[in-house]
Amino acid sequence: MGCLSHARRKYWEAAICKHPLGLQGVRLIDAIFDADRPLAKLAPVERKAQRDQTVRPKVDAFFTWARAEYEKRPERGLVATALGYSVRHELALRRFLDDGRLRMENNSAERELRTVAVGRRAWLFYGSDDHAGAAGNILSLIASCKLHGLDPELYFAEIIRLVPYWPRDRYLELAPKYWSVTRARLSPKELELPLGHVTVPPPPSKEQPAPH
Repeated sequence: MGCLSHARRKYWEAAICKHPLGLQGVRLIDAIFDADRPLAKLAPVERKAQRDQTVRPKVDAFFTWARAEYEKRPERGLVATALGYSVRHELALRRFLDDGRLRMENNSAERELRTVAVGRRAWLFYGSDDHAGAAGNILSLIASCKLHGLDPELYFAEIIRLVPYWPRDRYLELAPKYWSVTRARLSPKELELPLGHVTVPPPPSKEQPAPH
């Protein structure tokens, strides 16, 4: 899968330097996004059919233009970079047309990675690979909390409160996937206290789905 947002960004960099081909590239890609936007809520099969009618011609027009201009401009520069990226990645950038489930861009994945990219400078001084690995584990748990509809900050606070009293061979019951079920079996009053013993419930019965 290619990302048309990445392709557009390269033309935008040329456009802000007042290069006419950069502006033309932005306009052509914007036309593709504008044609695809109304199809977002359609079922995948219907979305693909509609894309074939309304989006594919605009994609064809963009790549026809990009290939023609790339052949004219062998010199280096922002426009040559933008055109070269489009031509070299044409198959990947077109792939969203083959399946209605696919997106034209990967902006959602980029947003999820933003917290890692923004924090890298602050994380240069973890101290060792072991510390960096521990941070990776925490980030994975946070992502799992979001996946299962948990407040990550509250989850970590309650897990830290509970871990000293929890059997080591039953830690999987504390994973975000199972935490709602496990938490319902704990004493709310004990869990709310900042200190003190927490009563560990017995392992799940056979009638309850055990973590696996």
